[in-house]
Amino acid sequence: MEQSNISTWELHGEIGVLRLNNPPQNYLEKPEFVALDTFSGWLGRDRVKGLLITSAGRHFSAGANIETLKELARDPAELAIQISKGKALLEFIRHLDIPVIASIRGVCFGGGLEIALAAHIRVCSENAIFSLPEVNRQLIPGLGGIPYISSLAGFEKAVEIALSGDTINARQAHQAGLVSYVVPAPETEAFSLQLMNKMVSGRSLPVIRAVMQALKNSRTLPFDQAMQEETRMFCELVRISTEM
Repeated sequence: MEQSNISTWELHGEIGVLRLNNPPQNYLEKPEFVALDTFSGWLGRDRVKGLLITSAGRHFSAGANIETLKELARDPAELAIQISKGKALLEFIRHLDIPVIASIRGVCFGGGLEIALAAHIRVCSENAIFSLPEVNRQLIPGLGGIPYISSLAGFEKAVEIALSGDTINARQAHQAGLVSYVVPAPETEAFSLQLMNKMVSGRSLPVIRAVMQALKNSRTLPFDQAMQEETRMFCELVRISTEM
C-alpha cells in the first residue's frame, strides 16, 4: 500500500484501488486529494486495466474540511490554484482510458460527490446519502459538481439538487441517474470489484483503451468522424492480433 495526501493506493489483481483514507468522515484537506503526478505514476507503473475509487471507514467523503477551506480563503490566489489542481485531478480521472468505478458507502457530500461523479460508473450502498450542500454556506460546488450532475440527471434535476442543498438517499440518486447500482452496504466494494473484473478480465489493455476511446469519441466527435476512428482502431487491433 502507498499513500499520497489523504489517499492510499493498492492493487487487486489487474485493478487499481484508490482509497480516500481520512476517517471517519474522509474530509478533503485539499481539493487535490491525491497528488496528480504521484497518481499518474502509479497508473503508469502498474498498468492497471481498471480503477476503483472507494474509501476507508463508513463514509465515502463528507467533502471539504471547512476549517482548511477558510485558511485557504485568506489567500485568494492560492485558493484558486488549489481549486484548479483539484479540478485537473478530477478531469484526469474522468478522461482516463480505462474504466473507473466509484464505490460509495455512507455520506457522499460536496467534494466527495464531485469525486464520485468524475467516475464512469457509480455503485452505492443502500445507506448512502448524497448532497451538494455548498449553497447552505452561500457557496457553489467548486470541482465541477454542477456540470457533472447536469450531464447525468438533466438540467431540471441539476437545478433542484444544486440549489436546494437537500440530501437525497440511494434510491433517489438511482432514480435521478447519479448512480448505476444500489447494493447492500457490506457488499458494496466486493460488488464493485466483481463488476470491474467482469469488464476487464481477459481483455488486453489495448482493447480496453480502444473501447474507452471509442466511447469518448461518440460524445466529442461528429458521428462520421467517430465511426472513422472506430474503423481505424479496429484495423489496428486486428494487425496487433495477427502479430501475436
